[in-house]
Amino acid sequence: MHTSIISRNGNYLGLLVANTILGSAMPMLIILGGLAGLILAPSTALATLPASLQTLAGLLAAAPFSFLMGQYGRKVGFITGVACAVIGALIGVWALFTGNFVLLCVAHLALGAALACFQYFRFAAAETVSTEWQPVAISLMLTSGLIAAFVGPQMFIETKDTLVPVPLAGAYAALAVLSLIGLIPLALTRLPAPKNGSPQSIKERFASLSVLKRKPVRLAVGLGAVSQGIMVFLMVPTPLAMIGCGFSEAVAGDVIRWHVVAMFAPSFFTGFLIKRFGVQPIAIIGLALLIVASGAALSGLTSIHFYGSLVLLGIGWNFGFIAATTMLANSVTDDEKALVQGANDTMIALVSTVCAFAAGAIIAGFGWAVLATVSLALLVAASVMFLKETRKVA
Repeated sequence: MHTSIISRNGNYLGLLVANTILGSAMPMLIILGGLAGLILAPSTALATLPASLQTLAGLLAAAPFSFLMGQYGRKVGFITGVACAVIGALIGVWALFTGNFVLLCVAHLALGAALACFQYFRFAAAETVSTEWQPVAISLMLTSGLIAAFVGPQMFIETKDTLVPVPLAGAYAALAVLSLIGLIPLALTRLPAPKNGSPQSIKERFASLSVLKRKPVRLAVGLGAVSQGIMVFLMVPTPLAMIGCGFSEAVAGDVIRWHVVAMFAPSFFTGFLIKRFGVQPIAIIGLALLIVASGAALSGLTSIHFYGSLVLLGIGWNFGFIAATTMLANSVTDDEKALVQGANDTMIALVSTVCAFAAGAIIAGFGWAVLATVSLALLVAASVMFLKETRKVA
């Protein structure tokens, strides 16, 4: 067997193209949320509210989208996510034309829900190939983020002023068009139909959460949450810390750019490493890289320290997140997927939200060194727990 088994898989390629197109919305929204909020917010203190509500929507929408896909199939779920993206983008255009901040917040709620939906492309990818090739399929699916990191910001630059004289409205309109284009490869895919059993009551669904107590599932969810949470914890305040150290906005932006490249570029080979050496060694390497990244952040405030820390952070996230996704895909049955994947992504979104707010408070009140120290301590504790639990599973 070789990589042609992936390249000949039309359904997988359709998902990959759709995810690449739809995923380009994420970097655009990182830019748009704050800038549009700054234009329309009644006070500067509320400028980041649309972006915060977008994160909150992702937290609230993760489980419902998983249940929707479990009941009606992945394609129905993704089409619903695209509908949320189109509606949210058009409301964003309307908000800017009318100068309505409340509408802008509604727009970002819908867009946040769409982004939560698109996270399930990695699980859908695993379902189009055999178990042996699942880590490769998941890993290559995340390479779309590398393309999006370049396409999204460039699209923002090219479209933000197209609906003059209203600034940024063109970028929201471009998001709607981009989302509709993403439907084309999605429509050409044939995804496995959901294996529906008898409908479960709410009480039965809560009882089914006991599957999360299984060690392999618990390890996968914990690893994914730690990898994502620490990445957010260090990434979000980096530009603020760098500007506080006297670096220009351009240099701070360049550090974030290379961090994003480091997050997704390893996806070209991470899956093959998992296939060759196993998922647990790659997970351990991912945690180790995150620890080194925190140590680098703590060791100095030069540009080399910031670049090195954020690049290592990106690679460590990639190894940990892909390993966690692979572990979860291998640890649940078809009947358990909707429940467990929804709980997994909800937990990841919750931890990310907490880490984002905590990072802001720590960097403002105590500084970068304390932030890096907290990150290092959390990672060492998480790594010890992970190694202890993996030995029990073995």
